[in-house]
This record gives sequence, structure tokens and C-alpha cells, in this order.
Amino acid sequence: FDTVKREVVNNLDGFKNVHGVLAVPELSRVYTSVTGEHTVAVVDSQTWRILAKVGPISYPDGLAYAPLVKRVFVSDEQGDSDAVIDAAKNTLVTNIPLRGGAGNTVYDPNSGDILVAVHDVNELAVIDPASARITGHYPLPGIKNPHGIALDTSDHLAFVAGEENHSLAVVDLETMKVLSTRQIGEYPDVLAFDPGLKRLYVAAESGIVSVFQEADRKLKLLDQFYMPHAHTVSVDPKTHLVYFPLENIDGHPLLRIMKPADLR
Repeated sequence: FDTVKREVVNNLDGFKNVHGVLAVPELSRVYTSVTGEHTVAVVDSQTWRILAKVGPISYPDGLAYAPLVKRVFVSDEQGDSDAVIDAAKNTLVTNIPLRGGAGNTVYDPNSGDILVAVHDVNELAVIDPASARITGHYPLPGIKNPHGIALDTSDHLAFVAGEENHSLAVVDLETMKVLSTRQIGEYPDVLAFDPGLKRLYVAAESGIVSVFQEADRKLKLLDQFYMPHAHTVSVDPKTHLVYFPLENIDGHPLLRIMKPADLR
């Protein structure tokens, strides 16, 4: 989808039960978790050709790219691990065992580490991308089955959503301590953070979207509204527009674009 022209550029086939999608502009690549085939597909973002399918990965979901080592880290939700892909060779390097199912996987540019939300044990695991080893396990009190993660890199914060008890934690990435927790919609999935507005969007599979304003490392609830099947959300930091790809509106998929009410 072209965000400037607001038109569909292309529709790509060949992705059975796709879950996670990650664009890496510096490589001209798009990585997609093809859950139905237990692989990650590598797509050329210039030609839209599938260049490779890397696996096996039991249930690939969230994706993160570590630029210094040119590796893609993949949440294996049912395999209790994080898979590591060599982005130069399009090969599976290793699987890093976790102590539970893998929620989302994100890259922290401040520390250079990979962060993974781990189900069952309710923790954040920190991975060194170069060695592909876990360097720390950090508990998330008040969170059950942590899944979605978003980062405020300027304030060194992580926002982590708990699927099982519809909760949201604010985590200090310097001390790795939970600063506060909030209640959100049932079955939260994807989170998006607008660094310019300091605004956090939490989309839940129940259809509840929660909008928070961050100030002084604390969250204030601005609004909650219903959006059918809105378990995915993305925000454009340049325009502050918020994108909701909706699975079924009157029998058809629909991309809904929203503008914050306080923007001119």
C-alpha cells in the first residue's frame, strides 16, 4: 500500500496463513512468517519476487532485524524458541530455546539487543544478536502470557501486553523493572508507538483499541473504541496516521486509516 498516493501497489500470493511481516529497507527485503508452511519467506521489495523460504520453524510469528549482524529473529510461538536467520545467506542459523512460547520479538537500537516476550514464565528474554544467546531473563509481575511489545527508544521504555489477563506493563529498559500496569481490551496482540506524539496504540483481537498518551514515563488513557478484528495496528511517525488492516468488513478485508483528533 502506497501511503502517499493511498492506493494498493500490489497483492502478493503464496503466503499460507501469513502472520508477521517485517520490511527492511536497507536490504530491500520484506520478511513474512508463512505459518502454514513453517517457514519465513524472503521477498524482494523492488520486484516482489519470493527469493527464498527459510525453515523449518514450527509456528513463525513476530519478526525483528538486528542490523549490525544482519540477522532476522523470528518468534516461534509453539516451538518455545526464537529462530535466527542469516539475512545475507537466507539460511536458518539456529533456534534459541526459551522457557515458554515466544510472543513478539523486537530489536532495541539502544542496547543492540533482541527482546522477546515469553509466555508461560511471564518474562522478557534478552538475546545478544551476535552470539545468539540469552543474556537475561526478566520477570513481568502483573502480566500473564506476555505477547505484544512496542518500544519508546528515547525514554528507554518497553510496553508489553499480556494476552491472558488483558494487561499492559510499562518496563524500564535500563533496570528491566515493571514501572506500572494497566488494563486493556481482551486478547491484546499488536502494539504501535508514535515517538513524535508519544502515543501508544494497543490493538486487541476482541476488537478493543486502547490509546494512551505517554508523559514522564507514565501512561494516561486517552480513548478506547471498537474496531472489528483490529488485532493489528501500525503508525506512520511522519504523518502520525494510524493504520488498521481489518479482516472482514461487510465480507471484505479493509484498510482503515485514522487521524488523531487533536492534529490539525
